[in-house]
This record gives sequence, C-alpha cells and structure tokens, in this order.
Amino acid sequence: MKKAAVAILVVVLLLWSGAGVSLKEGSFGDLGNTFRFIAEHWFPMDLTDWRAALKAMIDTLEIAVFSTLAALLIAFPLSFLAARNWVPYRWLYDFTRFLFNLFRSVPELVLALVFIPTLGLGPMPAVMALIIHNIGVFGKLISETIEATDDGPQEAVKAVGGTRLLVALYGIIPQMLPLVLSQYFYRLEVAIRTTLILGIVGAGGIGQMLYNDFKQFMYQKVTFEVLLIMALITAVDYLGALIRKRVM
Repeated sequence: MKKAAVAILVVVLLLWSGAGVSLKEGSFGDLGNTFRFIAEHWFPMDLTDWRAALKAMIDTLEIAVFSTLAALLIAFPLSFLAARNWVPYRWLYDFTRFLFNLFRSVPELVLALVFIPTLGLGPMPAVMALIIHNIGVFGKLISETIEATDDGPQEAVKAVGGTRLLVALYGIIPQMLPLVLSQYFYRLEVAIRTTLILGIVGAGGIGQMLYNDFKQFMYQKVTFEVLLIMALITAVDYLGALIRKRVM
C-alpha cells in the first residue's frame, strides 16, 4: 500500500511540476532540430586557438583547486563545532550551523558579482565566491559525517585518558577521511563547472572563452572547448577514485 502511495505521489509531482514548466504533449519533439543544429554547425572542430584553450583549461583547474582546498582547510576544523556529538555547547553548535547555512545559501554567481566592484574582473572574485560557498557546503557535509561516525573508537580513546583533541585525531578523523576525500573531489568537479559559469562575469578560464565564442556564434571552437571540459572532469573523477582507493 505504501509503495503504491509513493508511486502515485511521484506521478502527481511529475504532472504538477510539468504543468508548471508548460510541458505539453510533444514538447520534446523539437529535440531533433537541436541535434541537427549541432551536427551542422558544431563540426568539424576548429583547433585554431588550441593553445589558448589549453591555457584557459589550466586556469579553470587552478581556480577550482585553490578555492576548494582553501574552503576545505577552513571548514574542516569548524565542522567539529557543528557536530552535535562533539561540540560541548549548544549555542556554539547553533551559531556554527547558522554560518554554514548562510555561506551556502548565496549562489556563487551572486557572491562573484558582490566582489567584482572591489576586486575587479579576473579570477579573484570567482575564487572568493567559491571559497565562501564551499565553506558552507563542506561544513554541512563534514559535520554530518562526524555525527555519523562510530562511537567505539572514540570511547576507546577516552578510556585511556584521551583529551577531546585526541578523540578527534584518533577516534573520528580516521573513520571519516575516505568520505571527506570523496566529498572533496565531488565538490572539485562542481567547482570546475561553476567556474565555467562564472566566466560569464569575467572570471577568466575556459568558461570565459566558451561564453565569448557562443556570443560570436563560433560553434566549431565551442566543440573543442566542451571536449576539453569533459576531459578535465573525467580526469578529476578518475584521480579522485585512485586516491580514495589508496586511502581506504
């Protein structure tokens, strides 16, 4: 009975949300035109600016890596203050959770626009926007990981007279490290994609090249840039899987 109710609820939600986006019968019928447009205008690839595209791809990766690493280093210790099973004071828990909620509630694009008047165009507004947003995201993910850790190793450290710091170092962190690594590499992928969007507001990188070429209808150059982005995301995914395998 419950499964049937869930199925009905899913169908109702689909119909309701579909009506909200003006989805009608045959709404996907024009997708064939999109595929024809890509086939006719996106190929063959234009490799004229391949050196500039590779440099822009590296710039994008540098922005994403720096911002996510900085956010992780800041959020990691603060996450203990947002974990109910570790923080000693409820007010400190509530305050830290509020900060994390505040930081991740503002989209990166909005944060970048806030920083542009003072930091100017370029990668710095994107870096600051990604750091602030990812502090909120990492804070939530890591604090919930801390709360889900097994009490056994923590009790063992306490039993031999371990302080709260030692409980964190030997009873919590070894359990959560593989999950934190998994979370980091996922957020790195998200940061790369977000950096592409921030290229619209002058953050640089391959996102800005992509935006400029789209505006000038240079779709054959866009093809190569999209392939570079796909290769970058795939490489990050495989690297993350390799590192997690060695850690675990």
